[in-house]
Amino acid sequence: MRVLIVNTSEKTGGAAVAAHRLMDALNNHGVKAKMLVRDKESDNISVAKVPDGLCMKWHFLWERWVIFCNNLFSRKHLFDVDIANSGYDITRTREFREADIIHLHWTNQGFLSLKGLEKIFRSGKPVVWTMHDMWACTSICHHAHGCDHFHASCGDCRFLRFPKTNDLSHKVHLQKQRIMKDAPLQVVAVSSWLAQQASCSSLLRDKPITVIPNTLSLERFHLSDRSDMRSLLHISSKYVVLFGAARIDAPIKGLDYLLQSLRHLISNMGYKAEDLHLLLFGGVKDSACLASIPVPYTCMGLVNDEDTLSQLYSAADVLVSSSLYETFGQTIIEAQACGCLPVAFNNSGPSDIITHQKNGYLAEYLSVESLAQGIDWAFHAAVERRELRRGVFARYSESKIANSYITLYEQLLSKS
Repeated sequence: MRVLIVNTSEKTGGAAVAAHRLMDALNNHGVKAKMLVRDKESDNISVAKVPDGLCMKWHFLWERWVIFCNNLFSRKHLFDVDIANSGYDITRTREFREADIIHLHWTNQGFLSLKGLEKIFRSGKPVVWTMHDMWACTSICHHAHGCDHFHASCGDCRFLRFPKTNDLSHKVHLQKQRIMKDAPLQVVAVSSWLAQQASCSSLLRDKPITVIPNTLSLERFHLSDRSDMRSLLHISSKYVVLFGAARIDAPIKGLDYLLQSLRHLISNMGYKAEDLHLLLFGGVKDSACLASIPVPYTCMGLVNDEDTLSQLYSAADVLVSSSLYETFGQTIIEAQACGCLPVAFNNSGPSDIITHQKNGYLAEYLSVESLAQGIDWAFHAAVERRELRRGVFARYSESKIANSYITLYEQLLSKS
């Protein structure tokens, strides 16, 4: 069985990390899996790159220009939406021709166009689409933020400068509807929350939808002695809180909720600022966000290697995921694999991972007080660190997730 995993980048972003880990898991379990990307970031021979050059840059720039013009030259939300009006035709590649299964992941920002997706759907090959955000079930946005317009046909889009019934989101939705109506498409959601969103969408409600979470190799994430890791990081505070994201000051990641909860711990729950240490990893667009941190902190910047991530998770008492939405929660299972308790809002993907006050804490949605209570609980919880790690292995190991996908692939091939 030959599977082609398609993603815009090889390693940058949560979807890329998840897709790359899945490729490794499949290859370790008897499947010939390759990855086809626009942005290759290693010399891995299992990862192929579409031809580079001005054409690929044009696809990206043309999509941004159309969005920019539709918003009358406003940059607001310019990168919060994708319209897939331009992209590369991967059906022309050798990797596509040789594949038995086409497995789409995150393909936006000028990689695949709607016309390109249509050619893939009409190729006769079984197509699996793993959703890492909501773009497959909405018109142009990656997270609907509570909007339910995608249940019908979009329009009046909050991400457009001049929303109206027949705006850009509605027009793209009609294009998607035409392309996806009869497409032989198997949808995979990485959490039950995301599956529920997809089942409400007029684009996907008639498609088969199954839930298969992301995988994690425990060989790459190590549980280390907490004191040793803190010494390595030169942290002497009594309690360590960890927060990480591809971009930590992205509004959707909810850094401000975490900072407010730390202030609540100090002003209302008897903690001293010097007893707390905030450990951060990820990119920062505006460093001004760091000026309002109320406790000592260490900002590690972008961290991509698993060894360093393992050190950070092992050093911390608690990982806080205060995102407004998380379709899954990759950092949560990474933290658990390293014996670190997670705290997250109880509204989306993390609710699949965390059993409240067993292997983490589910705070009331957008409640600073509840988030602070969760952090306080994690500081004192009598949860065995190795038990956290065993739980991750039982639910998200390479063998479990790879076999779930292999079973799905075999079912699709037998039908075709």
